[in-house]
Amino acid sequence: MDLVLLIVTVFDLKNGTVATAIHGIAAVYVGVSIAFGHRMIQWADGHFNYWFGNGKKPVKIKYGKEHARKEREAWYRHLLSLLIGGGILISIIFYINNSPQTEALMHIMLLWSLIVVIDFVISFSYTLFPKKQKT
Repeated sequence: MDLVLLIVTVFDLKNGTVATAIHGIAAVYVGVSIAFGHRMIQWADGHFNYWFGNGKKPVKIKYGKEHARKEREAWYRHLLSLLIGGGILISIIFYINNSPQTEALMHIMLLWSLIVVIDFVISFSYTLFPKKQKT
């Protein structure tokens, strides 16, 4: 399905459509689904099983070194999604080879990069300043 989405997006742009945020979101979606897809399904299955299948309540680690490790792991996945989706965006930009037509794709790439930098600062701040449980 991801491949079909990308093919349709590139085909639309190759036919002269000016890129919009929707075209960029196609690449973002592919990057995020590859980097986070398995985790999202695991999370949803655990919560569904808890709510409707009499399963155990999913444990969320909110404090300490383990929380910091989870935050770093999530950031690594975010970086992976940027590398995949950003690579797709850059590839589309070079393939179309028309800067005015693909300007929106570059804006999405820059915004996404900024978001990953902000996420880095937040995620790694828990390593330096671990969240402590209130007493």
